Amino acid sequence: MPPFQGSITALITPFKDGSLDEGAFRKFVEWQVDQGTHGLVPCGTTGESPTLDHGEHRRVIELCIEAVAGRVPVIAGTGSNSTVEAIELTRHAKAAGADGALVVTPYYNKPTQEGLYLHYKAINDAADIPIVIYNIPGRSVVDMSVETMARLFELKNIVGVKDATANLARVSQQRAAMGSEFVQLSGEDATALGFMAHGGAGCISVTSNIAPALCSEFQLACLAGNYKRALELQDRLMPLHEALFVESNPGPVKYAAAKLGLCGGETRLPLAPITDATRKRVDEAIEAAGLKPV
Repeated sequence: MPPFQGSITALITPFKDGSLDEGAFRKFVEWQVDQGTHGLVPCGTTGESPTLDHGEHRRVIELCIEAVAGRVPVIAGTGSNSTVEAIELTRHAKAAGADGALVVTPYYNKPTQEGLYLHYKAINDAADIPIVIYNIPGRSVVDMSVETMARLFELKNIVGVKDATANLARVSQQRAAMGSEFVQLSGEDATALGFMAHGGAGCISVTSNIAPALCSEFQLACLAGNYKRALELQDRLMPLHEALFVESNPGPVKYAAAKLGLCGGETRLPLAPITDATRKRVDEAIEAAGLKPV
C-alpha cells in the first residue's frame, strides 16, 4: 500500500481577530479524523500559508501533529520559492513528527527544469522525510515535466506528487515513467474521479474540509474499483467542487466552514471577503450535498 492514499484534507487555518485560533484548529482536526479523513495537510495553499509568519507556520504543523496523535498521516506543507527556507521548514516538519512534506514548485522565480531538480534535490539531501512534489502550474507558473519528476523519483526521499495540472493524461504518463510505487495524489477535486481511474492513490482535497465523510467514502469506492458508487458520490459533490473555486481558495470553503459551525470564516488579506453571489452559490451547493451544521 502507498504511504499516503485516500481522502487527504488540505486544511484551512482558522483565524480569530487576525490571529491563529488554536482551539478551533484543534477541534477541526479532531472532527476531520472522526469523519474518516485518511490524512491531513497543514500549511498548504488552502491553509493560507503565504500569509502565515514562520512562527505561525511551525505552530500550525505542531498543533496538527499533536491533535492527530498518530491516527492518520500528516503531510506538512513546507514549500517556498527560497530553497534555504524550504529546507528549514522541511527540517522543522521532520523534527515535529510529520509523516511527510508537501513541497510546492518554486513560484515567481520561474526556474528551469534543472533548477526544479536541484531545488528538490537540495531538500531531499537536507531533510530525511518523505517528500511529495506539489505541481500546480496555475499558481506557481512553472510546470514540472514528467522527465524531471522521474529523475527526482530516483532520490531517496521523493515518494510522489500532488498533481494539480488537471491533465489526466499526466497520471498515465507518470505511471509509465515511474511505475505504480510513485504515489500520485490529485490536487483538484473536480477531476479526482478520472485521476483515480488512471491510477491515482488519492486526493489532497479542499472539499473534504467541509464534506470529509463523503470525500472519504468517494475515495474508498475508487480504491476498491467501485466506480459506480464513486460516480454517484461525484454527482453529489460536484456542485461543491465548483462552488468552492468561484473565488480564490480558501475564501469560499472558509465561508462554508463557518456556515456549518466548524470554525470562523475569517481570511487574511490580500484575500477579500467573498461576494453575496458566491455565498449564495456555496449555500446551494451545501444544500445539494446534504450537509448539515455540526
